[in-house]
Amino acid sequence: MNPANEPSFRDSVDLMFNRAVALMDLPPGLEEKIRVCNATYTVRFGVRLRGRIHTFTGYRSVHSEHMEPVKGGIRYSMAVNQNEVEALAALMTYKCALVEAPFGGSKGGLCIDPRDYDEHELELITRRFAYELIKRDMINPAQNVPAPDMGTGEREMAWIADQYKRMNTTDINGVACVTGKPINAGGIQGRTEATGRGVQYALHAFFRDPEGMKKAGLTGKLEGKRVIIQGLGNVGYHAAKFLSEEDGAKITAIIERDGALHDQDGLNVEAVHKWIEKHGTIKGYADAKFEEDGAKFLEAECDILIPAALEGVINLSNAERIQAPLIIEAANGPVTAGADEVLRKKGIVIVPDMYANAGGVTVSYFEWVKNLSHIRFGRMQRRAEESRHQLVVDELERLSADKELGWTLSPNFKEKYLRGAGELELVRSGLDDTMRTAYEAMAHVWHSRDDVDDLRTAAYLVSIAKVAASYHAKGL
Repeated sequence: MNPANEPSFRDSVDLMFNRAVALMDLPPGLEEKIRVCNATYTVRFGVRLRGRIHTFTGYRSVHSEHMEPVKGGIRYSMAVNQNEVEALAALMTYKCALVEAPFGGSKGGLCIDPRDYDEHELELITRRFAYELIKRDMINPAQNVPAPDMGTGEREMAWIADQYKRMNTTDINGVACVTGKPINAGGIQGRTEATGRGVQYALHAFFRDPEGMKKAGLTGKLEGKRVIIQGLGNVGYHAAKFLSEEDGAKITAIIERDGALHDQDGLNVEAVHKWIEKHGTIKGYADAKFEEDGAKFLEAECDILIPAALEGVINLSNAERIQAPLIIEAANGPVTAGADEVLRKKGIVIVPDMYANAGGVTVSYFEWVKNLSHIRFGRMQRRAEESRHQLVVDELERLSADKELGWTLSPNFKEKYLRGAGELELVRSGLDDTMRTAYEAMAHVWHSRDDVDDLRTAAYLVSIAKVAASYHAKGL
């Protein structure tokens, strides 16, 4: 997707890393230790399908083991290759460090188009891929914990978890070998929406930062802001849905691979999503204007641009024409290193992928902890919390019955206050806290150092410092 005259995704990650470490005073050799990918395992395996053996190529890359287990998704895509997997593994290292998830970075991929196979065939392929990784401890709750990524979801994670348990029948923590599982297979409430929800919370954090808002030339709240979303997959759909339904933002355009829908008054995200699910395309959707050349809406006027699908969609060929004052990278690597420089010179603020899409790994961390503790969040304390709240409500109701005081409880107060936090509320609370804390750490560096003029460099500085501290604690 990138023009020939600019670096690959992996080169982009290395360039951005180099830009940050040039501003740090790391001990000799540690910079190289953090940069390099520790190991990449390539597997080629056969599966008998449709009367003959098909050979598939897969990868699992471990970038850093400064903390273990290592964490990172498995993607199914024809574009999967060793360089991409290693770049994504590096990004996972920095991402986990930034949001204080206690993992090293890893990534996996299988070079297939999942649309070419039916469900039974995909299960056979997934189980064999998992088998090849599990027998080498490349999937293990204490060493390497995958999650869903492009082309995979909770179905594939359930197959992998089951395969692990078949091969490790006495591992009591076996279900923690992978995250992003269905609820009835050891998953956690809120994981499916987590990355999109994290994008929403990242924007909330940004809009609480007056200095950041000033740099982007934005004022006010999210309500009424014009948002363009590129990619209505899991991440883009949930981000668009929450921003429009809960924050009052207007989704003025949705860009998909076969065109774009646009409406300045705001699109109905849920209706568009249902149309795509039913028809496999945005074409034919009646309640908005359709444009065949969807990519041009990356350059349309808006307040917030959210690339939520592919790498390198904003590159040297279109960066000069981007008009959004604020870009939030919901996808991995949607802005190339060359475009990043152009956009910074234009004064456009970019909320980087390392932070913006960290909601997925954050809630994956919660799921892993839940699996290791063998108990649902909220199960022990929820009713005790409600009982304590009941005492307060009873006393308030007694006082409100006194006509001399002349006050009553607000409508719905009792119902809202009495409701103890269940798993979903606790997951959302933990995610919100994580995104706020990580943003504050980045923003402090961004606003306090004269040699840091963008959030991406700030994010790398924060995360690399944490990785360096972990290595120092190990004696390196």
